[in-house]
Parts: sequence; C-alpha cells; structure tokens
Amino acid sequence: MLVNPKPEDRDSGAAAAPGQPEPAPSAKPFFALVIILVLVAGAWRIFVGPFGHAEPARELAVKPAAVVRTGEQVMVPQASPVRSELTIAPVGIKDVRRDLVLPGVVEADPARLIKVLPPLSGRVMQLKVQLGERVKEGQPLIVLDSPDLAQAYADYDRAKVQLTLTRQNRDRQRGLAKIGGAAQKDLEQAETDYASAVAELRRTEARLTQIGVDADTKSQTRDVTVSAPMAGSIIDLQVAPGAYWNDPTQALMTIADLNTVWVTASVPESDTTLVAKGQPVEVAFPAYPGEVFKGNVLFVSDVVDTDTRRTKVRIAFANPGTRLRPGMFAKVTFFAPAQKVAMVPTSALVLKDDLTQVYVETAPWTFQARTVDLGFQQGDEVALKSGVKPGDRVVVTGGVLLGD
Repeated sequence: MLVNPKPEDRDSGAAAAPGQPEPAPSAKPFFALVIILVLVAGAWRIFVGPFGHAEPARELAVKPAAVVRTGEQVMVPQASPVRSELTIAPVGIKDVRRDLVLPGVVEADPARLIKVLPPLSGRVMQLKVQLGERVKEGQPLIVLDSPDLAQAYADYDRAKVQLTLTRQNRDRQRGLAKIGGAAQKDLEQAETDYASAVAELRRTEARLTQIGVDADTKSQTRDVTVSAPMAGSIIDLQVAPGAYWNDPTQALMTIADLNTVWVTASVPESDTTLVAKGQPVEVAFPAYPGEVFKGNVLFVSDVVDTDTRRTKVRIAFANPGTRLRPGMFAKVTFFAPAQKVAMVPTSALVLKDDLTQVYVETAPWTFQARTVDLGFQQGDEVALKSGVKPGDRVVVTGGVLLGD
C-alpha cells in the first residue's frame, strides 16, 4: 500500500543540500525583452524615420512652393528663392537704324545683251571665238556648212528668171493692146504675173541679205559666216566644232556689253519694306578686298519668287576696264532709315514647344506668359512685332524658372 510522504520530507527534498549552490534564475524573460525592443525600433524607423531626423522631415513637409500657378498666372511668393533670380525691366521703344547686309552676284545688263542665232541650220565647220573673249562688231564668230543656203541661192536665181519672163510677157501684151490685138484680161494677167515676180525676187534677195551673203555673188558656196552683231564679251557659248545645228531658234552664244553691269541681291520677303529705289548701298567684292563700291538701288522687282520668297533688287555700276565680271560674288549693304521699334534683351525670350514667349508682370510678382512675334535681332536685343506693348514690364533674366 502506497503511502504519501511527509510534507516535511518533500520540503527537505526540494531544499538544497547543505554546502551546494542555489540554482540560477531562468534567462527566458531577458531574451524576450530584447526581441520586443528590436521590433519596436524597426517599426519606428519604418513609420517615423531615422532617430534624430523626425523634426527636419516635419519642417520639409511645410516648406513653401517656389512658384504658385493659378490658371495662366504665375505668382512668386515672398519667401521664394526665385525672386532673387529674376530681373524685370520695361519694354522700351528705340530708334533703330537697321543696315541690311545680303549676298549678291554680278550680272550682265539684259538691255545690253544679245543672243546670237544661226540664220540657217547646218554643221559647224569653224568656231572662231572662245568663252569670255571680247569681240568687235562684225567679227566672224562661226562658219556653218548649210544646204539651206544653196536652196536660198536657187530660189533667188529662179526668181530672177521668172521676173525676166513675166516682164517680156507684160511688154508683149502691152504692145498688142496698143494695136487692139490683145484682150484686156490677158494684159491684166500679165501685169499681175510681173508684179508677183518682182515681189518674189525681193523676198529671195532679202532672205540672202538676212543670212549675210551677197545675192549677186558668183561663188555660191554653202558656207555661212555668222558675225558679231555688236561689240562685247562672250558670256555664254553653246556650240562646238563639228556639231550639227538644226534649230535656228536656239542661240549659239551670248554677247554682252559689260561697260555697265548689275549687282543683283535677293531680299527676304519680310525685309522688302527696308529697300526702295534710289536707296544708297555699298558693295564689297572678295576679288577686291578693302575696296568699297558705292551706288544706288536701280530696280526693285514687283514680284516675289514663289520658291525662295525673295525679291530681286539690282544696283547698276559703270564697269570701265571690265573689273566687274558676271558671276562674281558680292556683299551688298543697304542703308535703311531709322525706325521706332519695341526692343527687349534676347535673354527675355523663352521657348515653349514651337512658340517664343516672354513673361509679362501683370501685378507685383505675378506674371503671365505671352507669345510674341519676333522681328530682327541687333546685337543682344531683338525687336518684337506683336505680343507686348511699350511700357510692359517683362522678365529679362530668369524667365525659364517660371516655366512649367
């Protein structure tokens, strides 16, 4: 039979035996406390931030904006650092004398230019001149071998024979009419035939004169000599020895009198109002460095080239010694009168997409972007055609800080 031990026996068994150390307390509560502290610190860093930086983060959240946008208006608050970066100035009106500088080229005066046409078709047997050569009036240029010349001689000879026959018939009919032996209609027919023969002879003779040969020459060759119609220089040559020229309407060469030449410049459509007839100009040529030719505008075209959108302007110059030659390049300076225009610094312009804008102050430190139409640029300033008016205050530096 089992018997419970005495209570004192249990207590005495639980107590340490005399001379033995007491058992150490358990470490589990300490480790649990460390784990709890680590979890709390991690949650703090995640939801609040690093230790010691909570207050600066709170300050950043309440920092004011650099600019405030309300519709099309841009306001710069008083505490904004952008204010120190902006410079504002009014749009001013200035008397600007704009000198227009454009490239030009020397050309022959069309009124002093002749295109040499062959009188007949034929083969070029001799070319007696070269491109750029100076010629005198009547100087031989080209010799053609033309079958048409032989035909012209034959027509002339036939016309002379026909004239002789019709004259004899007319005289005979006149004699018969005097004695009453001819009908009136026969006499009238004879008179008509004679008049027609005279006209045909004159036509064939004029044709030979136009070709440039003597109608009554005994040596009727097929060679045609083309001579210079005036004194000048060969500025264009389209033919070579041995070529067959079958189009009498096409020019063999071009002769120009270069005693007077034109300098032609193409003025942009937007600058056409700056140029007028009689306006003084200065022309410089790379061929003559340091030398300036002064003249006046002779002609301003009434037509704008649809391809280049430019207007032709010509200046005439006397050309002694043929110093100026067709094809030479030039720099033409047109002196335009002063004009009043609205000017702003180029630094005031702000590009947005394909538009050019400036920021106009509509109230103290409140601005509005306006699209402007640019004119010409002179130095570090640009003329404005539209978009602002004189007296408007615009941002001249730092405007890019107000953009989107």
